[in-house]
Amino acid sequence: MAKPNYQYEKRSKELAKKKKKEEKLRRKQETGHRGGDVDEFGNPVEPGQAEAGQPESAPVAPVEPQA
Repeated sequence: MAKPNYQYEKRSKELAKKKKKEEKLRRKQETGHRGGDVDEFGNPVEPGQAEAGQPESAPVAPVEPQA
């Protein structure tokens, strides 16, 4: 009976992991170029869309220096 080649199995698993990781990174980069902004729930946010709970333009109060 032939002995199992564990090194070959380990190496093929490592190569599969590496390939999967590279594919995931490539997909992330493609999403980033298309404006892949997401809110805190993971939903896509359009570029002109305001985030939930935040007004589009908040008034800024002037700060006076203290003497």
